Amino acid sequence: MKNIITDKNNWQTKKLGELCDITTGNSNTVDAVSDGQYAFFDRSKIIKRSHNFLFDSEALIIPGEGAEFFPRYYSGKFNLHQRAYALLNFNKNTNVKFVEYFLIFEHKYFERVAVGATAKSLRRRHFEDLEIPLPPLPEQHRIVKILDEVFENITEAKENAEKNLQNSKDLFESYLQNVFAKKGNGWEEKTLGEVCRYDKTPYKKSNLPYVGLEDIESNSGKFLGSLDSKKVKSNTFHFTPEHVLYGRLRPYLNKVLLPDFEGHCSTEIFPIKPSKDLYRGFLFFWLISKKIVKKINATWTGARMPRANMNEVLDFIIPIPSISEQKSIVAKLDALSEQTKKLEEIYKQKLADLEELKKSVLKKAFSGEL
Repeated sequence: MKNIITDKNNWQTKKLGELCDITTGNSNTVDAVSDGQYAFFDRSKIIKRSHNFLFDSEALIIPGEGAEFFPRYYSGKFNLHQRAYALLNFNKNTNVKFVEYFLIFEHKYFERVAVGATAKSLRRRHFEDLEIPLPPLPEQHRIVKILDEVFENITEAKENAEKNLQNSKDLFESYLQNVFAKKGNGWEEKTLGEVCRYDKTPYKKSNLPYVGLEDIESNSGKFLGSLDSKKVKSNTFHFTPEHVLYGRLRPYLNKVLLPDFEGHCSTEIFPIKPSKDLYRGFLFFWLISKKIVKKINATWTGARMPRANMNEVLDFIIPIPSISEQKSIVAKLDALSEQTKKLEEIYKQKLADLEELKKSVLKKAFSGEL
């Protein structure tokens, strides 16, 4: 990418309301259907379909509600929710894509000005008053051409990183499933209730760390909390490093922890104490495997706050080798898990670096340095 310092003396500052029409739709979500001919933009930028259209134009669509207010370019016939915004009918001296890139660059502006105590929403004035640095049209075209190329390359790089990230997760899950699917000689099948019990001992002490559901990372078993002592007003269960902590609320979140400390936990977490025939690391990997997560999730009761039916889970069959083989398997799984986590960190950092690159390029574009 050639870096050319442009002459910003010929740039003008314009308000967005001077460059285009700013409008909302008049349709509700009920106008969205599954087999509609036209695109339907919901208030949170969800694309559905509609049998009708309100606009036939090149436009920038921006959600009117939500946590993020990124624009989306669209050209053609479309329908629009009454709480979504369309920027259209741009004047002849304005490149629509230039404005789109500027709104991506300044999306934090909309987050700052959005109103509402709970659900944040935008008003027309928030668009009309937004000032945009605008170079002459040929310069807009040149900048857009550069940004299109850069963003295309970044998008491709992100897709590759995301694919590699998913592949690393799939590789570990495949190995994990294979452990429990291809049982070796001497393995026994027992119900979970035969080899462990729920230890719901009330917490009586006053100086131990506390574990809530928010302190356990989904799928990984990583502890996110603090080892400082903590009191809570509600009842809690006592646990030790002999337990496996299982989060029964919203079981699809797959929150399981192997604590290496003594403490107390929310009653939404069951301390499970394995018998002498079950190594707790082996139980941990069995519980976080996708097949078991799906099976436990199918037992839940309660529509608003789904909880696993833990009594039903006790009847699940778990394949068990000897303790020595369990420990050998866990050692291999721990090593593979550690390698997978390192790869995941590499790919996550790659994704973060690509996002920073986008911000850097956009900053240069609107400061006249491209």
